[in-house]
Amino acid sequence: MDTSENQDELSQDDLYEHHGFVASKGQEPLRVDKFLMNFIENATRNKIQQAAKKGHIWVNGSIVKQNYKVKAGDEVKVMFEHPPYEFLLTPEDIPLDIVYEDDVLLVVNKPAGMVVHPGHGNYSGTLINALVYHFENLPNNSSDRPGLVHRIDKDTSGLLVIAKTESAMTHLAQQFFDKTSEREYVALVWGNVEDDEGTIEGNIARNPKNRLQMMVFPDGDEGKEAVTHYKVLERFGYVTLISCKLETGRTHQIRVHMKYIGHTLFNDERYGGDKILKGTTFTKYKQFVENAFKVLPRQALHAKTLGFEHPVTGEFMRFDSELPEDMVNCIEKWRGYAKHHES
Repeated sequence: MDTSENQDELSQDDLYEHHGFVASKGQEPLRVDKFLMNFIENATRNKIQQAAKKGHIWVNGSIVKQNYKVKAGDEVKVMFEHPPYEFLLTPEDIPLDIVYEDDVLLVVNKPAGMVVHPGHGNYSGTLINALVYHFENLPNNSSDRPGLVHRIDKDTSGLLVIAKTESAMTHLAQQFFDKTSEREYVALVWGNVEDDEGTIEGNIARNPKNRLQMMVFPDGDEGKEAVTHYKVLERFGYVTLISCKLETGRTHQIRVHMKYIGHTLFNDERYGGDKILKGTTFTKYKQFVENAFKVLPRQALHAKTLGFEHPVTGEFMRFDSELPEDMVNCIEKWRGYAKHHES
């Protein structure tokens, strides 16, 4: 059980980041430093060792060294020092691909590899660092993140709307909450998706065995409701190009839902898509897939279209973006392979 639900949402006075876990019943004895690395994103071995040296790791209320063996039922807590919040919001002159801008909002096309907001392990180079450089007095959302209405994963590219005023923030956030905004993604997934279109429903929550992953709880006993509508765009035999429309916006929603139905995103390292999941054992095929991974060194996911009602005019606005070069090149490789190997 994780007791650090929103630990990346820091107030200005917070100089430490706290995490707490209870080891599951099936936990085999494991060094506490390795245990924590399995559970905390961006926590390096060095960071954990520093915490241990300062007496900032506790098990069942007692300070432990890094070689302590965690057992089932142990309550593990760790505290990391991090730079003050002001440092996390250092303005940085990072170019922004602005698709649209007016007095109350802007729409940006985020490149793959850019983290949306600062947090543990990502203190600079984020979209927020760029926004506070280019724009003054952006309104804070409920998590004290300037301008941010919604987010996409670091290695997902695509469109985001940013609020420039308090009223725009409130209005846009309400649309996302009410599910009236439109979001369409394009993804390349492993396997030949059987149906031309379909809907995936299943609550999403953290995976209790791997805190860096989310997972589906089909019985609805845990997590938050999540609904994804998908449509096949093109079939390449071993992989399929699809469009996904989100009805809800959960963490890793498309990545988790597609894996749940047996079609993990191509080269999605966190969910196992960086392995050859479909196809032959021929050396040439393996080499082809390895080359495709090199062309697209991230999960094959792009937030292509975004639609919402303008907070002032009431006009419904819809924005579209081109697929980035790395996805285009990877798709072209698969398209050529599929044509060459058609029976």
